[in-house]
Amino acid sequence: MTLSPTLSISRPSPLPAPIPKLNPKPHHLSFPPKTPDSSSRFLSGHGERLSFSVRAKPKDLILGNPSVTVEKGKYSYDVETLINKLSSLPPRGSIARCLDIFKNKLSLNDFALVFKEFAARGDWQRSLRLFKYMQRQIWCKPSEHIYTIMISLLGREGLLDKCAEIFDEMPSQGVIRSVFSYTALINAYGRNGQFEMSLQLLDRMKKDKVSPNILTYNTVLNACARGGLDWERLLGLFAELRHDGVQPDLVTYNTLLSACAGRGLGDEAEMVFRTMNEGGIVPDITTYSYLVETFGKLDKLEKVSELLKEMESGGNLPDITSYNVLLEAYAQLGSIQEAMGVFRQMQEAGCMANAATYSILLNLYGMLSRYDDVRELFLEMKVSNAEPDAATYNILIQVFGEGGYFREVVTLFHDMVEENIEPNMETYEGLIYACGKGGLHEDAKNILLHMNEKGIVPSSKAYTGAIEAYGQAALYDEALVAFNTMNEVGSRSSVESFNSLIHAYARGGLYKETEQVLSIMGEVGIALNASSFNGMIEAFRQGGQFEEAIKTYVEMEKRRCDPDECTLEAVLSVYSVAGLVNECEEHFEEIKASGILPSVMCYCMMLAVYAKTDRWDDANKLLNEMLTNRVSNIHQVMGQMIKGDYDDESNWQMVEYVFDKLKSEGCGLGMRFYNTLIEALWWLGQKQRAVRVLSEATQRGLFPELLRKNKLVWSIDVHRMWEGGAYAAMSVWLNNMYEMFLNGDDLPYVATVVVVRGKMEKSSTTQDLPVAKAAYSFLQDNMSGAFNFPKWNNGRIICQRSQLKKMLSSIEPSTDGSSSKSICILSNSPFPPPGTKTSPTDVDSGRYNGTSSDATSRTRTELLTSTV
Repeated sequence: MTLSPTLSISRPSPLPAPIPKLNPKPHHLSFPPKTPDSSSRFLSGHGERLSFSVRAKPKDLILGNPSVTVEKGKYSYDVETLINKLSSLPPRGSIARCLDIFKNKLSLNDFALVFKEFAARGDWQRSLRLFKYMQRQIWCKPSEHIYTIMISLLGREGLLDKCAEIFDEMPSQGVIRSVFSYTALINAYGRNGQFEMSLQLLDRMKKDKVSPNILTYNTVLNACARGGLDWERLLGLFAELRHDGVQPDLVTYNTLLSACAGRGLGDEAEMVFRTMNEGGIVPDITTYSYLVETFGKLDKLEKVSELLKEMESGGNLPDITSYNVLLEAYAQLGSIQEAMGVFRQMQEAGCMANAATYSILLNLYGMLSRYDDVRELFLEMKVSNAEPDAATYNILIQVFGEGGYFREVVTLFHDMVEENIEPNMETYEGLIYACGKGGLHEDAKNILLHMNEKGIVPSSKAYTGAIEAYGQAALYDEALVAFNTMNEVGSRSSVESFNSLIHAYARGGLYKETEQVLSIMGEVGIALNASSFNGMIEAFRQGGQFEEAIKTYVEMEKRRCDPDECTLEAVLSVYSVAGLVNECEEHFEEIKASGILPSVMCYCMMLAVYAKTDRWDDANKLLNEMLTNRVSNIHQVMGQMIKGDYDDESNWQMVEYVFDKLKSEGCGLGMRFYNTLIEALWWLGQKQRAVRVLSEATQRGLFPELLRKNKLVWSIDVHRMWEGGAYAAMSVWLNNMYEMFLNGDDLPYVATVVVVRGKMEKSSTTQDLPVAKAAYSFLQDNMSGAFNFPKWNNGRIICQRSQLKKMLSSIEPSTDGSSSKSICILSNSPFPPPGTKTSPTDVDSGRYNGTSSDATSRTRTELLTSTV
């Protein structure tokens, strides 16, 4: 199994070198910014000169790109041709030559279209050159409309000195200033924060006998509201507007409401809203957004409901958007009761909920993990006239995916297809992400095929979900194919894509493959993050490369990549599996000292290592610490389960509840959780409970590769398990095989225990790896001489049919009926009483499962040396 030839790169180190920062060449020329003078400018007219300060933003010169052409058919042929010619004109090219062929062909309205096109592009330089040329001509002198366009364009660019210059030139060019040119200049100053200048210009235009219209007043109001003008002066402007006979419109009231929202003026917002309704102005979504913002700041969202009720009672039914805005506000606060109150109020008022309404509530219920309410509300939605859309399904997919209801997510997709609702990329990504968490590789594959049939290229996020799904099922070849396909179709690999592949290999201890992935990451310039390092540590630990695991942790610190909780847990697992009790204790205390509550997994690792080394006093103390934990109920429940307090069916439901909650975190966490829990139970002598927990794990879709059975081969795959899990699984497997033999069932031609996968299957050192060594010793103890490593594969321990039959026949059935069909006795041993201690020599010996003290001492020396 190898990576794609285009990606396969051999490197001497498992960790890629630090990635240098690249300085790509710029794709366009850059000129020094031109800073306009901040000097006084003058507006002249009727003998008066109005002085003001100009603050213009520096702008880079942007050259026209000849490849930018106008859309065909958007304008007339002549206008389109002129725009394209001007677009391809060099910086010092002749405007006159461009216009020669259009002389007396284009009207000023045609030129206005040209200016609007360049304004939409933000090309003020080209517009200004054309404008200056037109000023010098007789046949195409700019009209007041063109002046207005230029002032607006330059104002958007913050070039206030140029705006004032053009405005000043209007009288000398014989162009009469109208309300439009004045409004454009007022807007230019207003949008650049100079609201006082906007007010002066408003006074000036009145003196010039130019009557402001509603657009002018709205522009001034907006500038003053954004600029921080006090509320009384804003109201004065509003009164001035009405005094001049100008009728306020929706924009006027929304501007005032935005000022209320920014200033937290609840009473004033209420007054403006009532005035608005009395004036017959219909509110829009912006209106309600400002009301919600205002009263939300004051913690008085109920006031918005009261205002809506006033509208309802007055016969003016609010629009659905008004209720949705309020619902969204309550949803962001997590206030489900208040949100449902608004929902019922809306229904009572006769306002029909739409898809957006239900989507808000569905998302809110999902955030609060009220999944039954989500289902009930969705059914209500389907019964009503509100048709679910893709956005609704996306919310449901996200909610149930995060809640661990992975099968239900796939059902939702089939429901979408049946309802002829077209999924979008967000839908597909959410679906495959959920399949990845839940290990639903077949469903992930089918969804990718569906996308292919629709001609949709999956994104890297979608492929990452597929890689994750295959990885959870230990389908390494399929995960690799998905990864390579992602690159072949042009979906660029992300660090998440690489990490999914790393963790897929890591869980099975395929550290050789993981090293190769890291090499590729270094070559393509993707930096490792904490998740990448965590995967490497796990891969080395599961593969028995404890020294390399600790080296990876040290390398992580060298690269200033901050370890997270998973990192600390992974390092503890290395010490635990290596049997280094003192190092485990030291690291466990470091986790506590960092302010992190050690997870149940950390406690289980410590319990296992204490039990292996017969430190029962320490084990009892730690178990009691779990039972008295006041922060986490999970710690308490698992502690009581380990002690046997939940063995009866009624109490076991508490354990199942924890397992079900854990499922929402995905298979990756679940596998680590069950491995450590079963490890602790087995070494504590709670073998029957260990087997029961293993059964719970497989029922929830974990370790799908564990058992394979056909007429030719019976196999058990324990390569992703810790020692305790492997012992528990093989015990059940052997017992079941023996029971079937006694019942007269045919035996397979080959019985196989899979202990290693990947490149290490061909290595002669495989037999010394932790899981392989533990499995072989276990089989020798219980099926002496029957199982051996074949020459053709060091990752398998096999037994031929003849040997298996001979061995099973030689076992004498016990007279005890309860164990008459068992090779391995599975029971729960009582805990040693408090005060049970061992000598320091025994503590440090590391003796468990036949591990010699020399081997453990050697491991400790290697690990300690590697950390220096």
